[in-house]
Amino acid sequence: MRRFEGQTVFVTGGNKGIGRGIASRFASEGARVAVAAIETDTPDVAAALGAEAGTQTLGICLDVTDAKAVAAAYAEVEARLGAISVSVQNAGVITIAKIEDLTESEWDLNLDVNTKGVFLCCQEAVRRFRASGRRGRLINTASGQARQGFIYTPHYAASKFGVVGLTQSLAKELAPEGITANAICPGIIHTDMWDYNDRVWGKMLGDYGPGELMKSWVEGIPMKRAGTPAEVAGLVTFLASDDAAYITGQTINVDGGLIMS
Repeated sequence: MRRFEGQTVFVTGGNKGIGRGIASRFASEGARVAVAAIETDTPDVAAALGAEAGTQTLGICLDVTDAKAVAAAYAEVEARLGAISVSVQNAGVITIAKIEDLTESEWDLNLDVNTKGVFLCCQEAVRRFRASGRRGRLINTASGQARQGFIYTPHYAASKFGVVGLTQSLAKELAPEGITANAICPGIIHTDMWDYNDRVWGKMLGDYGPGELMKSWVEGIPMKRAGTPAEVAGLVTFLASDDAAYITGQTINVDGGLIMS
C-alpha cells in the first residue's frame, strides 16, 4: 500500500527501536519522512531509510525539550519536505531506581523528554496544521505504564500518564477542526530500551541473567511473545490513515493482550 504518497510525516525518536519501525513503515507507504532524534547518527539513519524505501527523507538531530529547537526543526521539515500531515511524538527515555534513590534529575529527565517533549512537538505541529489548513494527525507514544504504574519507575509512569491526559485534552480542543490526537501504549517490545529494562530490573528484582527476566515476563503475555517495532508501526499508520478519521482521544494498547483495559 502507498497510503501516504505525497504526505510529509514527522517522527521523533525515529532513529532506533519503535521510532525507526514507525519511520520505516511510513517511508514504505510512500511518505516523505523526517526522522528526529538527539543522537548524532540520525541523518545517516534517515538516509538509509530513504534509500531502502525509495522516498525522500530528512534526518534532524533534535532535543525535544528545547522549544526553540523544536520550532526550528518543524520549520526545516516543511521547507524541505512540504507541509506536515502527521506528527508522531515518540522520543522517550526511562531510568529505574528505588524511590529513596530516585534523584530529582532523573525525575526531571523523564518528565521533560516524555511529557514536555510531546507537548512541545504537538504544539508546533498544531500550529503548522492550522497554518496549512490540514486535518493533521497527532500520535503520541505512551506506554503500558500509562495504564498502571510499576515498581521502581514512578517518574516514568507519571510521565506516560501525562501523555494520555495531554492527548485527550488536545483531542477535545482540535476535534472541530478535523485534527485527531491519539496515543499508543506499547508493551514489551524487542528494542534497546527493553534490553536496558531487562538488565537493570533483573539486577534489582533478583539474580537474573541476561534475558531471563524478560523471558519470565513474556510468559505473562497471553500471546506468549514480545512484540516488534513493525507491529507497533502498523497501529500508528492506521491511526494516521483516512480509515481512522473518526477516531480521536483514544489510547490503544499494543501489547499482545498483557493489559486489557
